[in-house]
Amino acid sequence: MHTPAGKRTRSRATISDVARLAGVSIATVSRVLNETAPVAEETEARVREAIAELSYKPQPAAQTLAGLKTNTVGLLLPELSSAFFTPLLRGIESGLRESGFDMLIYATTHAASDEAGRLGPLGEHNTDGLLVFTNRLDDGDIRRLHEHGFPLVLLHRTPPAGLDIPCVTFENKAGTRRAVEHLIQVHQRCRIGFLAGPDGNEDSNWRLAGYREALQAHGLPCDSALIASGGFDDVQAHQAVARWLAEGVTFDALFAGDDDSAAGAILALRQAGKRVPEDVSVIGFDDVPFASYLQPPLTTVRAPIEEAGRAAAEQLVRLIQNDNADALTLLPTELVIRQSCGCGTP
Repeated sequence: MHTPAGKRTRSRATISDVARLAGVSIATVSRVLNETAPVAEETEARVREAIAELSYKPQPAAQTLAGLKTNTVGLLLPELSSAFFTPLLRGIESGLRESGFDMLIYATTHAASDEAGRLGPLGEHNTDGLLVFTNRLDDGDIRRLHEHGFPLVLLHRTPPAGLDIPCVTFENKAGTRRAVEHLIQVHQRCRIGFLAGPDGNEDSNWRLAGYREALQAHGLPCDSALIASGGFDDVQAHQAVARWLAEGVTFDALFAGDDDSAAGAILALRQAGKRVPEDVSVIGFDDVPFASYLQPPLTTVRAPIEEAGRAAAEQLVRLIQNDNADALTLLPTELVIRQSCGCGTP
């Protein structure tokens, strides 16, 4: 056995170092240390050899916590102001209930790591694991919890480099490309605006990539003047589209980063005397319940929001129970045709 290449920058070895050197998961190292589940003799020998070679010493608090179970899972969320969160919470609750777990929710308008106690009221002291939505926790806190062997599952966010933390997300790029190509091929739209989500949001970044791919595939330029932030928010999207119209920006279609943005965009278009879809086709993303009740009914990319919540809960329960979890759960999306794009209208 040999030490990993590269100079060590930390003075104290972590559980991740042990797992890497032994060629096993952090959960396996935790099983060996805490004797919470059987491990093959050969595997245990490799882990103990790595512990000795690295002079690894578990933190007493982590060892104490390892023996405690709360049967409770924590969920870190932004402010619950969007229709997106109702099916997400329903899916998470369903997945946890079947395994006998309760849920504590911490929702804030700020990143959770900015709050007192870094995790706010949630953490190792009162939960067996955490579900983390997008940027509710910074990379440093994620790395710290992971290195202590604390179970984590990320929703719509890639784990920090080098960390094997499960992630659950949607097929954002392919779904967006399918929608934009529908506007180009079926409705002959060639000036298509894009309303992005919040800065740094991975779902939004992948949707922007799908938008750009669709334009490129059909020989259309990607005009930066047609890309604005809708913030996954109806008010912000309304302001962005109103500003385009006031500045004389021309467009014949609009892909909104989510259905809330699409609703705000449609209102701004109507207030400016534009007809949807005759003057401007509009497509959203998510297919939340109100999408079919908009006027006109919204063509949108259906994302399996409830299924994502359930999958995330199931992955976290598997980690808590010292079972293997999937590195990536990528759920498919589909284009739902209604009238806002121009289909089904006289």
